[in-house]
Amino acid sequence: MSFSTDNSAASVSDKKRPVIAIHGGAGAITRAAMSAEKERLYLAELERIVTCGQAILASGGSALDAVTEAVRLLEECPLFNAGKGAVFTHQGTHELDACIMDGRTLDAGAISGVNHIRNPILTARKILEVSPHVMFTGAGAEAFAREHGQEMVGADYFFTQERYDQLQRAIAADQGVMLDHDGASLNDPDPLDPEHKFGTVGAVAMDALGNLAAATSTGGMTNKQAGRVGDSPIIGAGCYASNNTVAISSTGTGEVFMRTVAAYDVAALIEYAGLSLEEATHKVVQEKLLPLEGSGGMIAVDKFGNVVLPFNSEGMYRGFARVGDAPVVSIYRS
Repeated sequence: MSFSTDNSAASVSDKKRPVIAIHGGAGAITRAAMSAEKERLYLAELERIVTCGQAILASGGSALDAVTEAVRLLEECPLFNAGKGAVFTHQGTHELDACIMDGRTLDAGAISGVNHIRNPILTARKILEVSPHVMFTGAGAEAFAREHGQEMVGADYFFTQERYDQLQRAIAADQGVMLDHDGASLNDPDPLDPEHKFGTVGAVAMDALGNLAAATSTGGMTNKQAGRVGDSPIIGAGCYASNNTVAISSTGTGEVFMRTVAAYDVAALIEYAGLSLEEATHKVVQEKLLPLEGSGGMIAVDKFGNVVLPFNSEGMYRGFARVGDAPVVSIYRS
């Protein structure tokens, strides 16, 4: 394992070797709050998950399979705000969102506002595969999941004490909505600033055939109102993939990513303006989002196999692995 401090992380010349990148959320990561033990834990999980995706690609697996499994593993890890680690709404419930897109066909599947589906990304994948529709929400999404054999769980499955405590602190302090999954106060051991933490998870990949795919999943925002949907399940905002251009998964201020159609904007800048991947992501993340107080980042791989992981916050849990190379995982801004 190696570590990267560069906020764009990788721009490569060996263009067609399969590659996967993942993120576990972005925000104002405070080094003082991050113990050495906790940092090792985050980095170890990032390495484990990105290595699993790398192994799928190395064995000839598709980009779609690699991003599905990477995000499923992120959903299973309570360190991250998706699946088991999902945060609480103001009403004390969980509402999960997910999206996946196949760059080869432009097929996509998405769900929002679900609270009994163990792995939302697997249901989004099933929608992509078998449904004439692209997005289901709430009860309709859960009915689809049951009909197609997805694993369902009780609401208590998503309970974690840390997330519940975050909600209680947010309510007690009358702090309002905490962006994505941290509703902590100054006493919270979590290393991300509670006002600037974005807990979405995601993955992007290019396989040996040059096909691209992207997937994104989230538990939303601590103390959000029930029914709020962010950018994560929205094609073109939190997730986008096209073999003609790029695969992207976003994490950040969801409302701003939606208003700017951030993921698709990168693809459009590449296709219509002729910008490079690095130029296009910089323009969106640094020049378009910031004036609207949009904080966060994205991970992206283009049709040539170039990879960037830019963000405008202090840090982003992130990693990438090209087949044949050691994984690179990182947290902080350089």
